[in-house]
Amino acid sequence: MNKLEGKIALITGGNSGIGLATAKRFVNEGAYVFITGRRDAELTAAVKEIGSNVTGVQGDVSNLGDLDRLFTQIKREKGKLDIVFANAGGADFALLGEITEEHYDALFNSNVKGLLFTVQKALSLLPDGASIILNASIAGSTAFAPQWSVYNATKAAVRSFARTWTTDLKDRRIRVNAVSPGFIDTPPWHSTEAAEEQMKAISSSVPLGRFGTPDEIAKAVVFLASDDSSYMTGAELFVDGGFAQV
Repeated sequence: MNKLEGKIALITGGNSGIGLATAKRFVNEGAYVFITGRRDAELTAAVKEIGSNVTGVQGDVSNLGDLDRLFTQIKREKGKLDIVFANAGGADFALLGEITEEHYDALFNSNVKGLLFTVQKALSLLPDGASIILNASIAGSTAFAPQWSVYNATKAAVRSFARTWTTDLKDRRIRVNAVSPGFIDTPPWHSTEAAEEQMKAISSSVPLGRFGTPDEIAKAVVFLASDDSSYMTGAELFVDGGFAQV
């Protein structure tokens, strides 16, 4: 039996990496999925790759006008949402002493502001008992390397939201959980030879000896979206090969 049969889901940043892998899993489990992305060409390609039961909506989650347009379309076409995977975000790094206002604003706008208003604007479409999954990171609870401080702070905020929103939404029995990926094999890691060399070095510090795949994160998100996790809320599910655990 499909775990998400008849459910309507939203995945922000669903045009690549973890978001795209999750969209495929959701559709395979019986859901109809709306995905967002900032780049039209990439979004169109993702919709084609998923193949069916999917709608792509171009937009930037840090732009509240884009979010209003997204939720207006979902309400018009489906009338409700059962699942929100607030996945969209970015990563950039700067050493303390060299952090600029632009660096700070870019990360907090995409990773915190965009996630917050995605969830808040979705509330009117969510029935009681719905599921919200936030894409956090092991960066929210580890100090992996210099230059990560602002990025880590955004992910710590995401983890905090899972706790506080669970309290805010308890009367509606809406479950809010965070998935915290470790190092995942996504396209940016193959953009330069230096990045690939760093990937090899990092793998040696992961107990399972490798990077994870987007599909391994997607399986965890399906679990959090489905009734399989019906007694979980306010939790952080680490999917990190043991990196932040030992």
